[in-house]
Amino acid sequence: MAIAPHFRPGDALADAALEAVLGVADRPFALFGHSMGASVAFEVTHRLRREGRAPTALFVSGRTAPSCMRTDRVHLRGDDALLAEIAELGGTDRALLESAEIRRMVLPALRADYRAAESYRWSGGEPPLTIPLHVHVGDRDPKVRVDEARAWRAQTDGRFTLTTYPGGHFYLAGQVGALGAAVAAELAAA
Repeated sequence: MAIAPHFRPGDALADAALEAVLGVADRPFALFGHSMGASVAFEVTHRLRREGRAPTALFVSGRTAPSCMRTDRVHLRGDDALLAEIAELGGTDRALLESAEIRRMVLPALRADYRAAESYRWSGGEPPLTIPLHVHVGDRDPKVRVDEARAWRAQTDGRFTLTTYPGGHFYLAGQVGALGAAVAAELAAA
């Protein structure tokens, strides 16, 4: 998802996502977020809890725990370095990255996404969640080590699971069935 340069997961983006979620918060629901979306889902879950409308479960994927946030500054790199980062993560057809026209169209949005993801810092100060928290990560994700994913455990007093899959940052592209089954099983148990 590309976002405007001024959005950060901890503020305006989470507030906008909260507004969308409130439309379904009158019935049981869960939140799932991958990469920066995991931080957004985490922030939204805390906002919902403050309103007494917490989801039944939170699923985060491909993101370090808030206590382990890295200090990467990919968004400050030149265009070629940013594109090299995208290529390293996989999930994007190399032919697209080689097209000058496509690069011109997507580089501003990619840079804004990286800026938002890299500037996110959990403010802390709130008690851990009490809902189940399920973490999913690729075993070769260059952005998230398994120990950094495991550190999400501190964010809930509820049930916690950590599931690793073969693959990198976009492991889920090759693991849709396994990931879907894991999410469905946890939702059925909730």
